[in-house]
Amino acid sequence: MEMVSWMRAAWVVMVVVGGVGGVGGQRLLNIGGIFPIGGSDGWQGGQACQPAAMLAMDDVNKRPDLLPGYTLHLAWNDSLCEPGLGAAVMYDLLYNPPTKLMLLGGCSTVCTTIGEAAKMWNLVVLSYGSSSPALSDRQRFPTFFRTHPSATVHNPTRIRVMQKYNWSRVAIIQQAEEVFISTVEDLEVRCKDAGIEIVTRQSFLTDPTDAVRNLKRQDARIIVGLFYVSAARRVLCEIYKNHLYGKSYVWLLIGWYEDNWFENHLQEENVNCTKEEMREAAEGHLTTEALMWNKDNEKTISGMTAGDFRLRLNQALIDRGYENQSTPVGYQEAPLAYDAIWSVALALNKTMERLAAVNKSIEEFTYTNKEIAAELYKAMNATQFLGVSGRVAFSTDGDRIAWTQVEQMIDGRYHKLGYFHVQTDNLTWFNREQWQGGKVPQDRTIVRRQLRTVSLGLFISMCTISAVGAVWALLLLVFTFVHRDRRLIQLSHPACNNITLVGIVICLGSIFLLGLDGQFVNQQQFPTVCGLRAWCLSLGFTLAYGAMFSKIWRVHRLTTKTKIENKRVEPWKLYVMVGSLVVVDVIVLSVWQAVDPLQRKLEEFPLEKPLDAVEDIKIKPELEHCESKYSTIWLGLLYGYKGLLLIFGLFLAYETRSIKLKQINDSRLVGMSIYNVVVLCLITAPVTLVISTQQDASFAFVSLAIIFCCFLSMALVFVPKIVETIRHPGERVESTGDTAPSKEEEERYQKLIHENEEMQRLIAEKEEKIRLLKLKLQERAALRSREQQQQQLLSSENHVVGMDSSHQMRLRQISGDSQKDTVALLSADIELYYGSGRPAVRIVTPDPSSAGDHAMVPRINFDISESYL
Repeated sequence: MEMVSWMRAAWVVMVVVGGVGGVGGQRLLNIGGIFPIGGSDGWQGGQACQPAAMLAMDDVNKRPDLLPGYTLHLAWNDSLCEPGLGAAVMYDLLYNPPTKLMLLGGCSTVCTTIGEAAKMWNLVVLSYGSSSPALSDRQRFPTFFRTHPSATVHNPTRIRVMQKYNWSRVAIIQQAEEVFISTVEDLEVRCKDAGIEIVTRQSFLTDPTDAVRNLKRQDARIIVGLFYVSAARRVLCEIYKNHLYGKSYVWLLIGWYEDNWFENHLQEENVNCTKEEMREAAEGHLTTEALMWNKDNEKTISGMTAGDFRLRLNQALIDRGYENQSTPVGYQEAPLAYDAIWSVALALNKTMERLAAVNKSIEEFTYTNKEIAAELYKAMNATQFLGVSGRVAFSTDGDRIAWTQVEQMIDGRYHKLGYFHVQTDNLTWFNREQWQGGKVPQDRTIVRRQLRTVSLGLFISMCTISAVGAVWALLLLVFTFVHRDRRLIQLSHPACNNITLVGIVICLGSIFLLGLDGQFVNQQQFPTVCGLRAWCLSLGFTLAYGAMFSKIWRVHRLTTKTKIENKRVEPWKLYVMVGSLVVVDVIVLSVWQAVDPLQRKLEEFPLEKPLDAVEDIKIKPELEHCESKYSTIWLGLLYGYKGLLLIFGLFLAYETRSIKLKQINDSRLVGMSIYNVVVLCLITAPVTLVISTQQDASFAFVSLAIIFCCFLSMALVFVPKIVETIRHPGERVESTGDTAPSKEEEERYQKLIHENEEMQRLIAEKEEKIRLLKLKLQERAALRSREQQQQQLLSSENHVVGMDSSHQMRLRQISGDSQKDTVALLSADIELYYGSGRPAVRIVTPDPSSAGDHAMVPRINFDISESYL
């Protein structure tokens, strides 16, 4: 027995001397530390956390009641927050003596590596700076604890802040790191449970440019940002460039950055923004962070208050060369590193007590000793104390149970807005927030629906014109009734004219229905208005155009009948044709209304920004349409048969363009009206489909087309009757029994008209020839006159002396006769007369034998035509 005891004692001495070691007679308890201090990516929080840990080592070793007989020793190295280098540091610590009882970890990426591997050495890992939610997985990380709360502890706080301000639409931008991916997944679940919509989720690896631009495209207003501080600076610069800051935006960022993080290391990291621009973009953003400093001014387990620790930490940082206390990364997490050392010391102390009760020592720990490792795990899991970071305790998943706080940057400095405790769901709020513009930003652009309606001035103008037209049509009805006994009115079939006027009144009334929209009728009444529009337009067109069509149809039929057929115009046939067209309309419209009635359908347009809006609003224009499920089929049916009717009417009007019947004395005017209707309908139908989204243009175009059709039709058909009535006020009807001419008579009449036109053409040609002859005669007379003058001049120059007086008299006589002939020709008249039934021309000149100068005698006679008149 003594031999066994001696051998055990000898083994302990060997362990103490060779494995555990001692300083100044104290035996060492070694732990390994991995601190992210250098590097450019990730979190370099070891810059402040390592000095804080060393302060804790000094304080722990000064406590005589804690770890009696032992000195806690920390062997550490820099991981640069790189997983590969962190694993190498861990292996170096573990494979080099002395044996490490526990490990301290830094950033999440490194802790993910060492936390998953530590179970192979039965080591408890305690982290002071990892927030990845993935580290809460006990299956994957069975021996992992952390004084830094999980990043998911921020999500309940974020949800409460969103609910406080009634934000139900948020966006997320994250760095592509596991810690942030896990946090976002947890946030998405919590947002869904709270009824908050995540409008977009953007991620980036190194360059956030495209991700920030996508946020702007999605109209994100409340944005949660999850990234390390170096990436946060790049994101903030892009926020400034894309104007995603100010009174319309709220950014919820991570709160464990140093206070002036947005102004530091800009040149080193090649951030293309100035400090002033970064400060402007950062103004007003919110942060959520676990409470890392004890908010109560009370003494902690170390005998210091949080304020005392801050003073000691600041001095330690100054001694290390930091001029400003917020300069080193990890300053906010420094209390967590300090309390982590105290957690290790308390866990080791409790483990030593339990091992002593079973006659065992902590010095017996090896990497294969599961029994002591289990005791260390239990001790760490049960650790609770008041530290400089607040109440330190761990959940069953090894996560820190902590309060979270919300801060806002106001005038370049962070101000606390409140605290939230996850377990009690208690939100303590100080109401210190300040919003630009004095209003809480909205979670989205306020979209105000604006119904596009016909402008009131246009509606009144068109209705006034249509009302004038309707009154004019009614006056024409009165005119037709008053003068119904006149031959002119009787032979134009006034009943058909009246039907046309009734159709015109209905068409003009449909303009009022076309202008009725949401500003006059509600949604329940709008389908009724839609139905009335279809009925009025269809029936009005059928009555107005159908009556004119029946007239032109009868004219065509009468001119194609043979002589033995009855040429009387029977009015009932005209009415039957119009009635048939009306029946077709009624059947189609009734079936349409019963099977597939017209309903109110809204067409939405892109958002528009109001010109005079002070609030952050956008206008969403909407336009009402009358549509049914199969409206295309029904409209095609109506347009199809009415289009054929228009084309056929145009053909008949062209065929009868030169026919004038006294039985239907206004057939030509009716044909002109049909031209007018067809042309306007063919233009209006396609144009209306193109401009259907422009309510004013569409209403104006359709209304003017209806008005022009109606006014021109009334003017063409009725104005000549009014003028004729005014010119012959006493004319009465003489006979109503006239029959139409036979086909032979009509052909003879057409032949005579043709011959008359031909004779007129020949006469015009002969008159032109006569005019040319007169010109030639005048030229010839003028030429003779000039020759005589020349002869007289020669006679005077070649005067022969001795010429007797008789010769001189004869010369003057001859000269005088020539002059008379010239005068006679110039004074001649040309007459056109008929001789023996043939046209002839006579040229008469003054009679020289008559006493007066005006007596005329015929000189030339000739015929100009051989045609029979």
